[in-house]
Amino acid sequence: MHVDAALQTPNPALANPLAPSWLEVPADANDLPAIVWSRNVRRTADGELEIGGMTASTLVDRFGSPVYVVDEDDARSRAAEAATAFGEAFAAIGADVKVYYAGKAFLTTAVARWMTEAGLCIDVCSGGELAVALAGGVGPARIGYHGNNKSLAEIDRAVEVGVGAIVIDSLQEIDRVAEAAERRGVRQAVRLRVNSGVHAHTHEFLATAREDQKFGLPLDAVDDAVARIRAHASLRLLGLHSHIGSQIFDAEGFRASADRMVAAHARIARDGDAPPELNLGGGYGIAYTRVDTPSSLREMAVRMAEYVAAACEREGVDVPLVAFEPGRAIIGPAGTALYTVGTTKPVVVTVDDAPADADGERPVAARLYVSIDGGMSDNARPALYEADYSVRIASRASDAAPALVRVAGKHCESGDLVVLADYLPGDVAPGDLVAVPATGAYCWSLSSNYNLLPRPAVVAVRGGDASVLVRAETIDDLLARDGGLPARA
Repeated sequence: MHVDAALQTPNPALANPLAPSWLEVPADANDLPAIVWSRNVRRTADGELEIGGMTASTLVDRFGSPVYVVDEDDARSRAAEAATAFGEAFAAIGADVKVYYAGKAFLTTAVARWMTEAGLCIDVCSGGELAVALAGGVGPARIGYHGNNKSLAEIDRAVEVGVGAIVIDSLQEIDRVAEAAERRGVRQAVRLRVNSGVHAHTHEFLATAREDQKFGLPLDAVDDAVARIRAHASLRLLGLHSHIGSQIFDAEGFRASADRMVAAHARIARDGDAPPELNLGGGYGIAYTRVDTPSSLREMAVRMAEYVAAACEREGVDVPLVAFEPGRAIIGPAGTALYTVGTTKPVVVTVDDAPADADGERPVAARLYVSIDGGMSDNARPALYEADYSVRIASRASDAAPALVRVAGKHCESGDLVVLADYLPGDVAPGDLVAVPATGAYCWSLSSNYNLLPRPAVVAVRGGDASVLVRAETIDDLLARDGGLPARA
């Protein structure tokens, strides 16, 4: 069959047989499902995508392509809603909360300020993230420091500036943090990370509470670790910490974890002073496609409060201050990546699971490969986790019939795919701008210079204006780090 014929959709309501079963053919390939896009995205009268009052073409003209765009009002409002949701849910059971923004999702000095202005603390997991948070004006007491292999220098710096909590991830770290605190004559507050053994239903590499993985200590090691912490006069135990995974859509997985963590909390409370806090981590999911159905943070908070209250009543202990660490749920939906289409390439594929005709031949179908000027260097998640994303033409609207597309990057890797499957108007062409929503978390923060591509700019948009969060890299930036070149003036 000819390529053009294979691409045609005689009945637009019928899905391309190469599409995944969950992917529906959109009635309008220009639509912007609210569950996926940031709150201040719309199409202008002439069909162009507008974010925070700025059109896609204006943003690309000013900041280049690709460019990551963060809807500032959206991010700020989600941060404030997180603080309110958890605060109100736990106030209803007579408890206090701390809500940390998980900086690993995406952190700049401006983002750190947005989060603290919304009432959140900041969670960091490296010396670099700590430096950015401090440079953004975050008070050290509002910082929690994670990491399974903190260097001695990182531990010393965290103790020096007075971070509010260091999360102990191994037995060796107990002595290391204690020694750093003793040298500086302070008593450092610490949490102990625990593997609750509860596995959220998510990708293997996103699961962080299995026994067979690098984070934390198993439940049966808690008593010994707590005794070691309490033996150091330079350490103060805030409580236990757990994190069961990422991109979790409902609270049910947290129920079992809360039960186990509260039981461990009650046990160590009976053996000594009751720890004042219990940190139940984050991992709340967002929608990347129109069929995703994540619970809201408010729904999560209400369920978590119910679970913790019931577990504490069962164990006969007071509800401690409970801490949470959302990141993706705050910054993820606020981000949109803009790219420029370079080439399009229809590829005909035999539908192997379809019945053969009388001549023994199986039907064929085609998907359209749309190649963009970015890829796995700015969004590694599809390559790492087979993560799904959505896509829309950003520079115009189109009444062309929808065609199944696969959005590919420009790297020398066959797995360099940004959108594995979605429908775009069939007339998508070189020079069009396309937008990928829900890219605020774990996209730019995981970016690299693979194939020596400079990393794109990240800009915040608000009320028709834009500000640079991270400037775009240039070829000169790449060459400046090359030690084989003569020193430059």
